[in-house]
Amino acid sequence: MLPRPAAIVTDIEGTTSDIAFVQQVMFPHSRAALPNYVREHAEDPEVMPWIAMVASEVHTTPDNLPTVIAALLSWIDADRKHTALKALQGQVWAKAFADGEFTAHLYPDAIESLRNWHAQAIPLYVYSSGSLQAQKMYFAHTGVGDVRNWFVDYFDTTSGPKREANSYVNIAQNIGVPARELLFLSDIGAELDAARAAGWQTVQLLREGATPAPGHMQVKSFTDIQFAPD
Repeated sequence: MLPRPAAIVTDIEGTTSDIAFVQQVMFPHSRAALPNYVREHAEDPEVMPWIAMVASEVHTTPDNLPTVIAALLSWIDADRKHTALKALQGQVWAKAFADGEFTAHLYPDAIESLRNWHAQAIPLYVYSSGSLQAQKMYFAHTGVGDVRNWFVDYFDTTSGPKREANSYVNIAQNIGVPARELLFLSDIGAELDAARAAGWQTVQLLREGATPAPGHMQVKSFTDIQFAPD
């Protein structure tokens, strides 16, 4: 058993949710839909700053949409965790969820444990490379309905890269809890290593295809994570 944490922060892809759903449904959809979305919404206030960010990085102007779109598609293909790309993908996915094109996947064991921990008043947070908007829309459209109320807050790459210890320092400061009292759940060893380096407790979810990471508690299901009584 682990000591009861002051708060739990969880990854999404490969942890609460099947990596295949994200990779085989969500990412192909964003790649197919993103070009038209950018062209149709280029003048929208929530889209313009991200287009400008991409344009600046590839040394063009925001009105050069073909070059901006080409850069975004190349970043998708390279699995680049760029903040502008993640924000625009989040907007595309939000539309798809709202239109009922697909429903977000959650493992049954993750549903059970997250629901129980929320009922036990353990503060829950999400830390994912997906944008804040994408995370919120994901949990708003799950197979068991809108579960956003389970989570206190969400963190993305604006807090820093997931494989750098300083990102977890930033999140701990934001939550306002000492790192040693925080628990991070992920399937990726490098992310867990970074959290551990920042002083966090860690547990690796060994979902199908996950590579075991030495130095971390390992479980195959959320329900295997048990906390000692206070």
